[in-house]
Amino acid sequence: MIIGNLNVLDLAGLPFCLQDILRDPRCHLAALQAREDGRWQPDNVDWFCTLGPAQTQQASQRHTEYHRQWADIQVVLTGEERINAGGKFAFFNGDEERKPDLFISTKAELNVTITLRAGDFAVFMPGEAHQALCAVSQPGTVRKAVFKVPLSSPEV
Repeated sequence: MIIGNLNVLDLAGLPFCLQDILRDPRCHLAALQAREDGRWQPDNVDWFCTLGPAQTQQASQRHTEYHRQWADIQVVLTGEERINAGGKFAFFNGDEERKPDLFISTKAELNVTITLRAGDFAVFMPGEAHQALCAVSQPGTVRKAVFKVPLSSPEV
């Protein structure tokens, strides 16, 4: 897991390939905030981004997930959310694959908690468990951009 803020990318310690995505002017905070909700994929790249609102919930109501083929860059555009994450590899036999490359874990240890506000981001590499959309205090609406970067991409 890597955390940072779009306004100070150099401090995040991102691999250059992920920095390149977020340095693109179309991925700056104001540009993402102005973009319409939905899926966006620029020409000639193999990553894509989904933008839109979501409701936060108490952590006890949220699932824990991980991916095997995609890295996630989760950027908060408005609102706030808490994400619980684990520092250990999350693959367990019997985990449910709810959608292609969306695995639900019931055994992952979530020993890190971060709070994200507008401009903040968290990167989860394949195998890193994360429980997103947890309420900071009370449930509310957060608008996010979630970048999906394939493991096979030159960007990872």
